[in-house]
Amino acid sequence: MKGALDAGADAIISGAGLPLGLPAIQPPKDTALVPIVSSARALDIICKKWEKLGYRPDAVVLEGPLAGGHLGFRIDQVDLEANRLENLLPPVKDRAMKCGDFPVIVAGGIYSHDDINKFMGMGADGVQMGTRFLATEESSATEAYKQAVIGAKEVDIVVAHRPGSPCGLPFRVIKQSPMYQSSLEARRTPKCDKGYVLLKDAEGNFTICPAKEDNKNYFCICNGLLSSSGYNSDKEEPLYTVGTNAARVDRIVSVQTLMRELIGTGA
Repeated sequence: MKGALDAGADAIISGAGLPLGLPAIQPPKDTALVPIVSSARALDIICKKWEKLGYRPDAVVLEGPLAGGHLGFRIDQVDLEANRLENLLPPVKDRAMKCGDFPVIVAGGIYSHDDINKFMGMGADGVQMGTRFLATEESSATEAYKQAVIGAKEVDIVVAHRPGSPCGLPFRVIKQSPMYQSSLEARRTPKCDKGYVLLKDAEGNFTICPAKEDNKNYFCICNGLLSSSGYNSDKEEPLYTVGTNAARVDRIVSVQTLMRELIGTGA
């Protein structure tokens, strides 16, 4: 955070939990602080906390349950009708307007030009897309990762839970990911060499990453994702995260070609 602020980053988009103390780390100056939420309640908590710090979000990303990687829902909440992005947007938009009328950016399941128009018509100020840009020529994902996206079918995209993320939240991946398969078969020794603090125990003490000791119920997110980008491959097999719509991606294209499709000027 401090490095990004010192470098004058245009914006910091912060997820992986509620960033309640984000504005207190360092005066952001011209850097926009943008939290990621999965509900109006989460945004309300952030707004109230940040207000006490003399700040309000510069924008917010609302991420629905069709996104890739970590999901801000319990495993039994992922498929609920109430948690569809279409149903989450109105109350989040309402809360954003009451908290300073800042932009709401939607994410999770946005695939096409029509999807963008649909959510912009519902009041979204922008969209965030990840999966579509994985399989582009300019993507920093490894070639194996890109081919896994292209080859993935609907049945291949799963919400990993056991084994799953050390933080306990559901985690959407391609099931053929080498690390996920190894975890399912429990044929690896734990390879987490970082042990970052994630949670507090019942006594309020910080704990080490569960993946450091338990290879049966958890996989090492950090090294798996680094390996999927071509780093740390000597320490861990790759873990391929994707959104639900990855099954619709069938070829590698340039970002320019993809952008033309998304703005409606090309096929």
